[in-house]
Amino acid sequence: MARARARTGRALIWLVVIGAVFAALNWASIANGGGWSPRLALDLEGGTQVILTPQLQEGQQVTDEQLDQAVQIIRDRVDASGVSESEITTQGGQNIVVAIPGEVDDATMDRLQSSARMEFRPVLTVAAALTPEEIAANQAAQEATPPVDDPAAPEPADASDLAWITPTLQASYDTFDCAVLQDPERGEQPLDEPLVTCSEDGTARYILGPVEVEGSDISDASAGQATTSTGAPTGEFEVRLQFDSAGSDAFEEVTNRITSLESPRNQFGVVLDGAVIIAPASNAVITNGEASITGGFSQETASSLADQLKFGSLPIGFEVQSEETIAATLGESQLQAGIIAGLIGLLLVIVYSVFQYRALALVTIASLAIAGGLTYLVITWLSSAEDYRLSLAGVTGLIIAIGTIADSFIVYFERVRDELRDGRAITSAVEAGWKRAFRTILASDAINFLAAIVLYLVAVGNVRGFAFTLGITTIIDLIVVALFTHPMLQLLTRTRFFSSGHPMSGLDPNALGAVYRGRAKFRDPVAAGRGATSSREAQRRQSIAERKASASTEQER
Repeated sequence: MARARARTGRALIWLVVIGAVFAALNWASIANGGGWSPRLALDLEGGTQVILTPQLQEGQQVTDEQLDQAVQIIRDRVDASGVSESEITTQGGQNIVVAIPGEVDDATMDRLQSSARMEFRPVLTVAAALTPEEIAANQAAQEATPPVDDPAAPEPADASDLAWITPTLQASYDTFDCAVLQDPERGEQPLDEPLVTCSEDGTARYILGPVEVEGSDISDASAGQATTSTGAPTGEFEVRLQFDSAGSDAFEEVTNRITSLESPRNQFGVVLDGAVIIAPASNAVITNGEASITGGFSQETASSLADQLKFGSLPIGFEVQSEETIAATLGESQLQAGIIAGLIGLLLVIVYSVFQYRALALVTIASLAIAGGLTYLVITWLSSAEDYRLSLAGVTGLIIAIGTIADSFIVYFERVRDELRDGRAITSAVEAGWKRAFRTILASDAINFLAAIVLYLVAVGNVRGFAFTLGITTIIDLIVVALFTHPMLQLLTRTRFFSSGHPMSGLDPNALGAVYRGRAKFRDPVAAGRGATSSREAQRRQSIAERKASASTEQER
């Protein structure tokens, strides 16, 4: 008895701890700009519509394949931080229309239009950016003495060879304006030729060798805080890269070559969309295919870049054609209708529980209330921490959860009542019924959770929101049944009202078809009056195996 009470107490304590953890997470999210109410999706709140148009050179046409690929990459980038319920479609075979709930921040805008083409090139030379006056002076000097390439010059031996710097390339470098990087007409530069470019902040000019490792060789990317050799955080954010087998081999080869070269040729430039974001020196040969990029990132910019690299570069560049606020497609009235439908369903479940289980319905009502509270805390926290948006499809998932949770209670209660019909005392009936019911509940919830995972993986948009809420409520159902419903029933059966089998308790052996005669023993129900009805009820609820066992017993007699 003491052990049973200890287990009951521990279960209830764990439930309180789980609720307190999510409440604390919500308090923490409020300090970072969150709130106590879930964020709503595009269909209920409205948001921002952005039209992206491709950056094409004269005579170039965008293909359907490029548009489809770009739509998928943009969808992956936007949804990388959670189920944002965004809608991404094509328009007129030319543009991409992105509808996002709420306002679009700078990091999300970067995810939309940045092509995120990353290249790793060896540094050949570096110098400070030129002023407009210096550029004009150098251009005048070159007009007076035009550069001429030597046709007999030797071919470069590798990507770090200074033979790449021809007089013509040097002349371009001496007059290169870093503002050209922002010119959409510049287009993409050849991979197998040297590149004249600038740092992302426009303060330094570079001549880089041909590409040796491409961004397509990156198998994974993540953002996090940089650490020292001892593991202590530096406070600076970095982007961690993991290359595939081909990228790892190429990265090992380039670091093996440039490590022993003089500065700045011992550096390799990390080029993103034509600009150098960082040019670190190689101090050792990297053989494990792992690298990290630092350079003044904030948490948002590091996460944005990691998402862009993880999901790949866009096949073509895009620019924002228009950005406007759009109204909710369904609106507040539909949300209210969904809430009313949920309340009606909840009321029907409560009425059925009271009718079927009498005072035992109090456990059902309390369990539903706790499940609703936990669900609200989880959804609210995800809205602030992971940019989760609650759509009408998600509300539907929450409504369905009422039936799912009620099913678990019914399975448990009916198992307990079956044990009482078999002649068990109420305390042992609760334990035996729980062992049998929990297997059924676990199997049912496992199927629901598996269905939610599959639906989430194969669907997009609002359907993913439905799958997400279904998965969350399925987990919460298991938590509430195991940590509240069962322990609470254990506590109630120790009270005189329930242990005595009061007619209003819902656990009356007389009403269930088993008549108590003392010392935890039961006799067969009488064959007349109310007892006859109870006997027929008990026989109807017998399984096939129980009927065969009963028939064998009668034959032996």
